[in-house]
Amino acid sequence: MRRILTLILGLLALTTLQAANAQRLHILNYHEIANPADARIPAYAVSPTNFVRQLDWLKNNGYRFVGIDELLADRAGGKPLPDKAVLITFDDGYENFYTQAYPVLKMFGAPAVVSLVGSWLEPSGGQVRYGDEMAPRSAFLSWAQIRQMQAEGLVEFASHSYALHEGVSANPQGNSQPAATTRRYRAGRYETPREQLRRVEADLARNNALLRKMTGRSPRVMVWPYGSYSRDVAEAADRQGMPVGLTLDDGPNDRTTPLWKLRRLLMESSTTLPDLARELALRERDTPVSERPGKIMHVDLDYLYDPDPAQTERNIGLLLDRITAMGVNTVYLQAFSDPDGNGAADAAYFPNRHLPVRADLFNRVAWQIKKRTPVKAVYAWMPMLAFELPKAHPAARDVVVTRPHAATGHVAMGYPRLSPFSPRARRVIREIFDDLGRAAPFEGLLFHDDVTLSDYEDASPAALATYRRWGLPDDIEALRGDDDLLGRWTILKINALDAFARELADVVRISHPALKTARNLYAQVVLNPRAETWYAQSLDNSLANYDYTAIMAMPYMENAEDPARFMQDLFERVAEHPGALDKTVFELQATDWRHGRAVPNAELAETIRTLYRRGARHVGYYPDDPFKGHPDPATLRDAFATMSPTGQLQP
Repeated sequence: MRRILTLILGLLALTTLQAANAQRLHILNYHEIANPADARIPAYAVSPTNFVRQLDWLKNNGYRFVGIDELLADRAGGKPLPDKAVLITFDDGYENFYTQAYPVLKMFGAPAVVSLVGSWLEPSGGQVRYGDEMAPRSAFLSWAQIRQMQAEGLVEFASHSYALHEGVSANPQGNSQPAATTRRYRAGRYETPREQLRRVEADLARNNALLRKMTGRSPRVMVWPYGSYSRDVAEAADRQGMPVGLTLDDGPNDRTTPLWKLRRLLMESSTTLPDLARELALRERDTPVSERPGKIMHVDLDYLYDPDPAQTERNIGLLLDRITAMGVNTVYLQAFSDPDGNGAADAAYFPNRHLPVRADLFNRVAWQIKKRTPVKAVYAWMPMLAFELPKAHPAARDVVVTRPHAATGHVAMGYPRLSPFSPRARRVIREIFDDLGRAAPFEGLLFHDDVTLSDYEDASPAALATYRRWGLPDDIEALRGDDDLLGRWTILKINALDAFARELADVVRISHPALKTARNLYAQVVLNPRAETWYAQSLDNSLANYDYTAIMAMPYMENAEDPARFMQDLFERVAEHPGALDKTVFELQATDWRHGRAVPNAELAETIRTLYRRGARHVGYYPDDPFKGHPDPATLRDAFATMSPTGQLQP
């Protein structure tokens, strides 16, 4: 009886913990409360009438307004937040907050966080630099208004930096990117990470000193300009007394969401009450925008690069036009260079410590895609192991060794790869990924199809030593000659590769804390139970370790006799795994490499529609050839449009 009671109490405790972690805090992000015609940035201006309607709707639908005190008490183990808690925030400190928003907030008893940019408040009159423009000082709150609202207790004033609400030159091409997270490029060189961090922390300290001088209080909340932040700058804000950080990341907040990267829903002039209801409902179901149906173009920078920079720019323009015309919302963008086509990186398209830089191009193209197309997410496409380091590099010989074997029945991987079991090679790869993270803005990381070891790999000295530590023979033939040993060896290799991928993603998350991960997976791993041993890949492990698994759904590459049947079988095998369709990308081939031909546009389009009808959510294709105009944007756009942005099939 006592054991049963203990079990019941344990289950109740677990249920309580799960409920607490599931508790949602919604944070709304407003800018101006003004009619768009009177606003500085009309797209982000919510009219006074709509603002009143939104607060009224929230109150009438059971949402409870909370402030920073309640949030911190909840996190400290004190009084928990109420169900359906909402925190209202305003960026930039516009004067119309005082005249239009503040009276409404008082009427509803709704606390608010207002973030202030010190350089916009310093002058008592005249003009201030507002991004790349000038604005009248009177467009922003006066110190008298700020002090009055602070004294009345409903408004918490946060830092929005002193002068980081602007862009700085981010690359040799002169793209302007967020000052807080960009390594500034000038006089032919980039800031070092240490120089960038010193610059940011000095700015935060200056703004805190100004707010403390003018209001008597230091801010405890940092609101990152443009929503752009990293772990390094968040730690700098914490050192300055601001443990709470507000971002523009998408998704819900619960007790597992770190205080330094709380997510917010951006309110726009076009946001309707049904929009607000839908967005909050999605967050309550833990379904962020970034995980809604992906329509994906997989792009080779090697196609775009030209020794003539002017031609490269023309090629980039062609790509941007194609992305917009194609109707995709995600781009997998090559960050490495493989001019000899052997699947390994000979060079990189970003500054780094170990590979030659073919051209400093990845930052430029990723930023242009984000700014000039409707794409919501750019993924940096990178190898995990397939790097061909310069011959004189100390780690160049720390490679995967394939045991000599008869070719019959064996899958030869072919790619030159560094061994994941070599500490020296792992350190080099970590540093390459660290450099990538600091080099450019992007939302995700796609691991190349080199995250694999065949059933004859790895026989390098470092790998054999690892097998001994795993309690296995250090002899490939002995491992292959016993099904039990082969199965154990395969599982341990799969887990070792996935663990290294997580490690690399965590390195990149220093610069991109909201990073999503994807990996390419061979279709045979899904279709043939024996293929796990051939590739050291597993669909179950992949679903558990990556946000998305991009299966290479390429029947012509697999030499399938019946491509349509191949796709049906592949889909059905994936669908057998609970929840797998939400995390699986079906990546189609646009080129039949075996026969040197383009896959017909009509066939590609029909495959996309068929996948959607069966229940697929994420579909992409590779490669995109901008010079031959294949695939045809109009044809594929219509096919992609079969799935709505919210995951509903369209007639």
